[in-house]
Amino acid sequence: MLENIRLSFRGIWSHKLRSFLTMLGIIIGIAAIIAIVSTIEGTNEQIKQNLVGSGTNTVSVCLNQDGYPMDFTWGEMPDVQPFTDELREELRTMDHVESVSFVHTRDYGDGMTYLKTDLSSCGLVGVDESYFATAGYQIIRGRGFTARDLEGVGNNVCIIDKITYNNAFSGQNPLGCSIQIKGVPFTVIGVAAQTSTFEPTINTVDDWYMYTSDRTGKVFVPDVTWPLIFRFDEPETVVLRATSTDDMTQAGRDAAKLINNALNLSTEDTTAIQYKSMDLMDQAAQLQQLASSTNIMLIAIASISLLVGGIGVMNIMLVSVTERTREIGLKKALGARRRQILGQFLTEAAVLSLLGGILGIIVGIILARVISLVVEIPVAISIPAILVAIVFSSLVGVIFGLLPSIKASKLNPIDALRYE
Repeated sequence: MLENIRLSFRGIWSHKLRSFLTMLGIIIGIAAIIAIVSTIEGTNEQIKQNLVGSGTNTVSVCLNQDGYPMDFTWGEMPDVQPFTDELREELRTMDHVESVSFVHTRDYGDGMTYLKTDLSSCGLVGVDESYFATAGYQIIRGRGFTARDLEGVGNNVCIIDKITYNNAFSGQNPLGCSIQIKGVPFTVIGVAAQTSTFEPTINTVDDWYMYTSDRTGKVFVPDVTWPLIFRFDEPETVVLRATSTDDMTQAGRDAAKLINNALNLSTEDTTAIQYKSMDLMDQAAQLQQLASSTNIMLIAIASISLLVGGIGVMNIMLVSVTERTREIGLKKALGARRRQILGQFLTEAAVLSLLGGILGIIVGIILARVISLVVEIPVAISIPAILVAIVFSSLVGVIFGLLPSIKASKLNPIDALRYE
């Protein structure tokens, strides 16, 4: 085998230009596939990160009706039993769950103002003691809620996030300022920001609406003050922190099932009121599938270059057999067997294709980087794709080199020696 490989490299080197032109189809095909796969992987990772974020691994399980989250701003309040401490403990002990928080939420803080600044576009969240740790927030200015604040003892206080701070206070010190919520004054005691520094990539208007629904800011108040603002109790939302990004889907589904069973809510009728997880990982998977399916045809087209390259390998190997007819005859006359001749030419075809595949991988990686820089599309070099490309390029050489190799092995030694 080593001798066959050595002879293959010697033959390729002695006809450098011809060998390169033969490999060109394989180089182009492999390079195109590597570039396309890298672009798909990068786009999929961007979709996943944009939807899920980086490092927070939080899942919201909220009350749904007709398959959509319920908005308590309008309409009648549903008759749903409140959460219990026992339910909280059951959720905390589930697999794939690190921490649990019960919260009240409003996407829009109707009637929320600071001086003359309207803050109704900000979300309003009534939180418990574990919310900030679960949702990945930390206090960057002022202080967090104390046990007295969470018990509703003393003045009404609130914490704003960094976005609300930037939009409403324009760099001024917000601590001690008063925000009116439904006519009730709340004193700002702190500013919170998520520990993750990840920012979604926004390229289009659709990306803005998809990825930045919560980018208008939030105001946090102790959950005990929620009835003071809205005059009645509302169903809560569960925020879970999963052990990893990949566990988010399972954790959300298990939590929703547990909550519905505990509150005797129907899970069979999708139009009924029930708790359901906001499965961002599932949304990401659907978008990834859409992005990948649009590139399948591109990969198929690029694969045609491999077919052309394989035909080129077969053609040049047939030429090589013809040129080396006397050499084959001499080897047979000296006792070489058919399988030895077959192995020599198959090895040469495989080496030729393998070299083309390696060069194609290098060109493909460079091409992917160039595409990323020119059109600002993220790329992720796929190691499995590179390994498959190496194996596939070798198979192309073996398959298309089989016919010339069989032809060489079947030559009659007497006729081969007399060949001019």
